Amino acid sequence: MSRERVPGEVWVMVLACFLVAIGFGMMAPVVPAFATTFGVGVTAASFVVSAFAIVRLAFAPASGKLISRLAERPVLLWGLVINAVATGACGWAQTYWQLLVFRSVAGIGSVMFTVAGVGLILRLSPVGLRGRVSGLWSTSFLLGNMAGPLAGGVFAGESIRLPFIIYGSGTMLAAVVIWLLLKQSGEKNASDIRDQPEFKVRQALRHKAYRSSLASAFAVGWISFGVRFSLIPLFVVAALHESSTAAGIGLSIYAVGTASVLLISGRIADLRGRKPVVVTGLVILTAGSLLLAFAASLPMFYVASLVAGVGSGLISPAQTATVADLIGTNVRGGPVLAFYQMTTDLGAIIGPLLAGAVADFWSYQAAFTMSAVISVLALGLWTLAPETLVGGRKRPPTPTPPVTPATTQATPGSEVCGPAADTSSS
Repeated sequence: MSRERVPGEVWVMVLACFLVAIGFGMMAPVVPAFATTFGVGVTAASFVVSAFAIVRLAFAPASGKLISRLAERPVLLWGLVINAVATGACGWAQTYWQLLVFRSVAGIGSVMFTVAGVGLILRLSPVGLRGRVSGLWSTSFLLGNMAGPLAGGVFAGESIRLPFIIYGSGTMLAAVVIWLLLKQSGEKNASDIRDQPEFKVRQALRHKAYRSSLASAFAVGWISFGVRFSLIPLFVVAALHESSTAAGIGLSIYAVGTASVLLISGRIADLRGRKPVVVTGLVILTAGSLLLAFAASLPMFYVASLVAGVGSGLISPAQTATVADLIGTNVRGGPVLAFYQMTTDLGAIIGPLLAGAVADFWSYQAAFTMSAVISVLALGLWTLAPETLVGGRKRPPTPTPPVTPATTQATPGSEVCGPAADTSSS
């Protein structure tokens, strides 16, 4: 059997994700700084950042429903357009309240793109390449986020408004590229979408693999997207008595650890199965969190950051591929995917609040230990979950008959959905 290749449409999506991620990274240092130019305090400036995340979380269910009705491509394109226009408008904002409203609207477009983008690349991907494609998507987003702050600082040196204009223009360019190069796949989805049965969240929740994916997504959101950016910099300064520069180096080491294994994780998940990769990642993420809890020196902190980053990188592609296995290609699973995305965002929001409170009342060690416990709880669920990849990439050379819509629904009480066992959907 010939070796499977990543479809060209997926590479288009990966490029678009990279462009959007660069812009997203550009906003990190610019948004709060721009908000303070309107004469507001730190709290009000920070709320502009929080509003974006809150709107993303609140609008995720609606994004899933739109995908089920319209298919991924239209929702993705409208998400990019909304994000582009709203972000560009931020650059022309004349008051704080205008900036807050425009940035919040950009959050709606952002979550539409994120949920629809993941859904589209997984729909376009062969079953045996879902792990690798998930790794490509995550890598492009991570690299864009790493490059974005540097670019944002350079452009902000010319004008604090310039990064918004450039990000808006780049996002609109990504929308045009996807509209031109993915027309055929979009038309196919739009024509078929209403004939497909809907795979609902309550059906997905019957499956241990989906519940386990939600748990690990929450843990990754809590540790890698929440505690990492909020608590770790404070820990370095207050507990280790080091500079903010040292904290920034630690965050970069964490990102390098994640980026170094994303593609490897995806490949292994396609060859050996999703479950062993996620379980290994959770063990390493737990170890990294415990190392952070007991790090007494800067070198130990750097080692802990690297270990935790590797654990996070192992988890993400494999757990996304697990959700894709459960949804399959012959059902409308937008809400299921959106709920999964929401869980990561929820962890990123709740994690800093609870861990920060624990650090205030007890210690940073207790806060990092609690984060490790969250990871252990997810690990416990995964040890009981079934493997969703059937046959891996070594599929029979003769295609099996196509699955009818009736067989793609989840069977109540079963542990693996019909779509997960469909190895001919590519």
